[in-house]
Amino acid sequence: MARMLVEIPIPPKWKQLWDTWDLRCFIVLSLLLQMFLIFVSPFRKRTKSYWIVMPLWTAYLMADATANFAVGLISNSMGNPGESAGKKSRTPVENTDLLAFWAPFLLVHLGGPDTITAFAMEDNELWLRHLLGLIFQCLAALYVFVQSLPDNRLWIPTTLMFVTGIIKYAERTRSLYLASADRFKESMLQPDADPGLNYAKLMDEYVTTTSSNLPTTFTTVEEPDTSTKSANKAKKGSLTDLEVVQYGYLFYQKFRGLIVDTIFSRKERDLSRYFFLNRNAKDAFKVIEVELNFIYEVLFTKLPVVYGKFGALCRVFSLGTVFLAIVIFILKGKSKFSNPDVTITYALLFGALGLDLTALLMLLFSDWTIIALRESPDEEPPNTLKNKIIIFFLSLRIKGVSKETKRKPKQKGTDQQHNVVEQTQSNLRRGLTGCMNQKLCRVLKIFVNRRWSETINTFNLIDYCLRKRYSKSDDARFCSKVTLVNVWEKVIDKLGVDEFLDSIIYVKPKTFDDSLRDFIFDELKSKSELADDLETAKEISSARGDWVLRVEDGWAGLLKYVAGVDYDQSLILWHIATDLLYNHPTYSREISNKEDKKSYKEISKLLSDYMLYLLIMEPGMMSAVAGIAQIRFRDTCAEAQRFFKEKMKDKTSSDQSIKHAKACKEIYDVQTVVPPISIKGDRSKSLLFDGCMLAKKIVDIAEELTRKAEEHTSQQESNPSEIRPKPDKWLIISKVWVELLCYAASHARANMQAAQVSRGGELVTIVWLLMSHFGLGEQFQLSEGQSRAKLVVGK
Repeated sequence: MARMLVEIPIPPKWKQLWDTWDLRCFIVLSLLLQMFLIFVSPFRKRTKSYWIVMPLWTAYLMADATANFAVGLISNSMGNPGESAGKKSRTPVENTDLLAFWAPFLLVHLGGPDTITAFAMEDNELWLRHLLGLIFQCLAALYVFVQSLPDNRLWIPTTLMFVTGIIKYAERTRSLYLASADRFKESMLQPDADPGLNYAKLMDEYVTTTSSNLPTTFTTVEEPDTSTKSANKAKKGSLTDLEVVQYGYLFYQKFRGLIVDTIFSRKERDLSRYFFLNRNAKDAFKVIEVELNFIYEVLFTKLPVVYGKFGALCRVFSLGTVFLAIVIFILKGKSKFSNPDVTITYALLFGALGLDLTALLMLLFSDWTIIALRESPDEEPPNTLKNKIIIFFLSLRIKGVSKETKRKPKQKGTDQQHNVVEQTQSNLRRGLTGCMNQKLCRVLKIFVNRRWSETINTFNLIDYCLRKRYSKSDDARFCSKVTLVNVWEKVIDKLGVDEFLDSIIYVKPKTFDDSLRDFIFDELKSKSELADDLETAKEISSARGDWVLRVEDGWAGLLKYVAGVDYDQSLILWHIATDLLYNHPTYSREISNKEDKKSYKEISKLLSDYMLYLLIMEPGMMSAVAGIAQIRFRDTCAEAQRFFKEKMKDKTSSDQSIKHAKACKEIYDVQTVVPPISIKGDRSKSLLFDGCMLAKKIVDIAEELTRKAEEHTSQQESNPSEIRPKPDKWLIISKVWVELLCYAASHARANMQAAQVSRGGELVTIVWLLMSHFGLGEQFQLSEGQSRAKLVVGK
């Protein structure tokens, strides 16, 4: 059969068409892939959409393969320019000069655009493979060039582009090398080793003086602690956009070692902690977003290599060589070249020029340029020309196309720099928004201004069980109702991509709103204020709900559901309990507070679904705390599906939200007098009705505390200051979820946290950095090393 397939003849005209256009098609495809990558790759840090990520991933993989294949085709064509074994040559002899000219462009394409070097962090570890690829591809291009000599009329532009291609490819290889784990960790080390005091010399002096019967002792001299003084220099109050970039870069420089689990000193902790304790939630998150953007650019782009004097020199040289190659090619006679090949050559030349100009503009409008012009917020007065240039760049990039918002009257003490920033941004907004419609402004704000996706993915257990796709474990009655869609989904399961399908169907993105941001920030800030010493900071960062339940009066009865179980078990229990109470018609109400606009109920629901998404859909990130979460989740889903088939036969509804609410009420109404483990044993890891028991326990405690508060209020009517506020169960639940989130953030692997910046960003990664800046965690050392020994002789 295989022999018959091999001998199937190909029509000569199709074979000739392929022999003529295969190389040209791959050359054009390589150029198009480069254009796609340079413009689309910056979006991957701003969105989680599969419609952007998947095409980008495909283009990233195809780009190198296409360029390598095209180099091979050129080498094969150049190796046989004339007649060979009676077979007509693929390439006419007069076009060999153009083929030799095309080869360096493929080296440029292999170097890739400045906006992407690695798609995932694992790609950085393959820098040695890229180094070998650089050597072999350069040799292949050189072979093609030598084959075209001595009659190559385009040898000068070919040489220019060959040098440019080597530079581009070398830049990418060096970027991968610098972002590899070992090299990145090595860059965290101090430039000079610290041997400490000269122990041998001190001991010789000590023995000499003691042998002479002189009183000799060692005393400890404390070095001056400058951490508090440095921290006091940090600006108080709101930050301008320029200061956000500056402080973001400052903390990136100091805390980038988090990626490779570096230990930090108390001085660094105090400096960061004091700064963030004096910030509001909006500015704090902005600074962290800038910090994460610097991490993204260091790990996944060429900017660390391009940024600097040598990088700028390479940019200028690249632009110059491409421009000179264009001029030389225009002046050369092209009568012997075919028109399609000339057109492709022009496309390569102007494409290379356009890619370089685009990369240069992106670099000029990047945060690195702002830092190059003015790194420190206290470097120079605000009215200098340099500062106005910086403000101009910031205004164009950040607020140039944003909708102008109403501003409050300026308060006394507003500094002059803030006035300049506001005035410049206001003028630019009025000029740009007058000629652009609102839809375009919103699109640009989403894909240009924001620094991460500003969304969080959610996943709900009960919703998943109610809408579960067809599986082979379903009973015969259900199988008889299988539709065409179910059959297709069964085929998907057989292909092994069911998890990918689940992530599309059941995962719902939600907007990360200001109320959730402010609540998380306030919770971490209040904990940081208590964590003056490192032991307390470690204790708080290790809490996963038990800290809140111990601090809040009357809620200690729930400690067995957090401290007495595994983390993954606790998370699933609280997820089920939160969902049951959220959808219950009686217990879903929350205590209204006119002064506090936060909805703790909505915050609890959002964090509950988000944490389950991390636990089930992102097992790699949660591997350090996941335990047997997948087994518990699978068993819980199996019990829930069986329960729904038995209890909800006649209560189906076309409205999924109504169906969900009914399912939650059915579960809550089950009598849970005896613990499930006493009846079923511990073979099944299902937590469905354990979560139901937790929900009822929360309601019982809340009702008991409410009754006591009402009794106390009736007794203290004459003294309003002694009246106790009514307890809000949703406030407690939301605080527990914040602690569960913080526990996952502080215990997840650092490299997995860093990897999220190239996937649209994750809230858990922001919380991880925010905790570190608040001084919460185990990455700070106890001993400071700020003292030294001194030999004292005599009284």
